[in-house]
Amino acid sequence: MNNFIELSKENITQEHICCAISDKKSIEGYELKKKWLSQEFDQGLVFHRLNERAKVFIEYGPSEKAWAPIDANNYLLIQCFWVAGSYTGKGHAKKLLSFALEDAQKQNKDGVLIITGIKKFHFLSDRKWFLKQGFEEVATTESGFCLLAYKDTKDTENPNPSFKKQILSGECDQKTGLTAYYSNRCPYPNYYVNILLKELADKKNIPLKIVELKTREDAQNSYAPSSIFSLFYQGKFITTDLSICTPSKFDKFLDKLS
Repeated sequence: MNNFIELSKENITQEHICCAISDKKSIEGYELKKKWLSQEFDQGLVFHRLNERAKVFIEYGPSEKAWAPIDANNYLLIQCFWVAGSYTGKGHAKKLLSFALEDAQKQNKDGVLIITGIKKFHFLSDRKWFLKQGFEEVATTESGFCLLAYKDTKDTENPNPSFKKQILSGECDQKTGLTAYYSNRCPYPNYYVNILLKELADKKNIPLKIVELKTREDAQNSYAPSSIFSLFYQGKFITTDLSICTPSKFDKFLDKLS
């Protein structure tokens, strides 16, 4: 099996971060993601990737410091996990997961968490695969998100990890037009939200409120189930799929409303 490397503040400027490697439209977002990583390394974030030019990586860190709307003490949360293209089916996913599981044991954590969709959501991992690896479902939302846990400690006194109350209904407080939440923990949303989605909303005369999640507290306390990108319409959750910010997908979305 190929070697994996761990990114750190010492090598982040020289190493690629897997996503948007050659995407000229997302150059700014790529650099913002590197800056975000550099800041989060100080908070215990860990980033392992395959030592190739590929999308094969895992990001995880302490659940208390995660950019996610959850209540969870003494766990590690996988914040991003991706094995793409021809690299699937070669054992890379299990190897990446083993980094998090082993670190949880070394740090005496109660286990490892990940947010997925009951059905497949863009930017979120496959729920069924993690269930096969020994994870169990501990919380769900009405909009179709689920929180999975791999528990190393069965007799923990900590309460079960859960989603924060504000995301359980799948609604946000902005009831007019579109509301887009995003952060720089992914290279893509900066361009797709601030340029493409804004242009499309302006063209269709649809009110659009863009909420950048600038801090961990923003992400933990927002209505966004995914702090990478979450889109709402008339206050109801719609998608985590950034391709809705492209003309063809946006038009299909509008057609469904008519």
